[in-house]
Amino acid sequence: MEQFHRSHRFDSPLNFVKKVVSLIIFLGQISPGDAGVAEPDVRRDATVIAIEKVMPSVVNIATETVIEYHDWYDELLRRFYGSPGRRERSVSLGSGVIIDEDGYILTNFHVVRRANRIQVKLWDGREDEADPWLATAGTDIAVVKLRAKPGEKFKPIKFAPDDDLLLGETVLALGNPYGLGGSVTKGILSSKNRRPSNGNEPLDVEDWLQTDAAINPGNSGGPLVNLRGELIGVNVAVYREGDSGQRGMGVGFAIPVKQIGAALTRYSTPEMTDSLWFGAQFKPSQGLTVSSVQAGSPAAKAGLAVGDQVLEINGQIPRSLIGGNRLLTTSQNHRPLLAIKRGLERRELAVQLMPLEDLIQQRLGLTLVEVPAHTAERLGVQAGEALYIDEVERNGPAELAHLQRGYFVIGVDEAGATKLRNIAGVLATKTKGDPIRLSVIAPRRLGGNFMELHQATVEVNVR
Repeated sequence: MEQFHRSHRFDSPLNFVKKVVSLIIFLGQISPGDAGVAEPDVRRDATVIAIEKVMPSVVNIATETVIEYHDWYDELLRRFYGSPGRRERSVSLGSGVIIDEDGYILTNFHVVRRANRIQVKLWDGREDEADPWLATAGTDIAVVKLRAKPGEKFKPIKFAPDDDLLLGETVLALGNPYGLGGSVTKGILSSKNRRPSNGNEPLDVEDWLQTDAAINPGNSGGPLVNLRGELIGVNVAVYREGDSGQRGMGVGFAIPVKQIGAALTRYSTPEMTDSLWFGAQFKPSQGLTVSSVQAGSPAAKAGLAVGDQVLEINGQIPRSLIGGNRLLTTSQNHRPLLAIKRGLERRELAVQLMPLEDLIQQRLGLTLVEVPAHTAERLGVQAGEALYIDEVERNGPAELAHLQRGYFVIGVDEAGATKLRNIAGVLATKTKGDPIRLSVIAPRRLGGNFMELHQATVEVNVR
């Protein structure tokens, strides 16, 4: 025992300090690489990581618009000399961001408005043509679809939750300023949108996000993202003071993701894309979570409820709002099978989608068709501004209201009716016996090529 104490006696405090100092000096001579530990790169901060995550989703957009002039002397030149009318080609540049793996791109409406040709350049240098898919002038939001090869997939950006915004948080604006290609600027969120949207009024600067990240011509349509690499807005404009054209330094704007989500929710539905009645809408920023269900609709009859999370459609996981809509509308016999999560419970629901023309026929007893251009011109009606009554069911609600084949429907309940979905959308809110007011034009031939048009409002009871 005495030998044990002699060989394991404690060092004096001075000796202990000397040993610790020697160990520190020794370790200081060994680099992290010598120890097998990689030194972290201080340059790869949250900003760099967010940019690496988002950049594959950002695209450059070039549009070509052909402008034709029809001055009086152009008509003379064409008539007497066979000269074609004057044409000018206008090329503009903008930005966009991929929101669906099948090549759907979100941008500003003003970037692609009136474009005869849309060309998209991806982050890796690939170029492809694109076609318009959705346009909303009031919100300045548009979606175009790449002419992708079969099976070709793209990396979509992730949407931030609607109101997950921190005043003063770091934000990044990506896009194609001045046609220079992929570019990034950094700033803070200077102001959230200042007022709620008001009906169908066009958005104004008071509805937009404000940032001091530089947003220059060509940035329009590009994403504004947070440091998680999530989309919080779409770059739309820079502030210009008065009519002088002087740009407000450090004042840029973006459409909030909440407004973007509302537009996509409204237009990415079977009713809008395929004239099929589904009767439910989803929130795009929270997976496919049901945000609304119409009473009496196919979705309601199947048992779908607000708050349900759609896990699968026909055995496939919906990756986006647009992708989910595509799975719904391509289902065999228009009967998609939905696997949903309600609370902690998983359920399966089968929904029978209904063609809008069938809904209208069942509830009003008439068949409506959209008016082709040649028929509209012959009858003195603008194409795309009326629906043609092709058939009227005997003793049905429409006939009892004295509607006839050959009449045109131009409005429903004091709103325009240029598409079947306009009528179907109103019918979806009605119950049996409710009245629906149709604004109609009744043509009457007077002899020869003369025709008289009478406009009236007819009330039809829904069955």
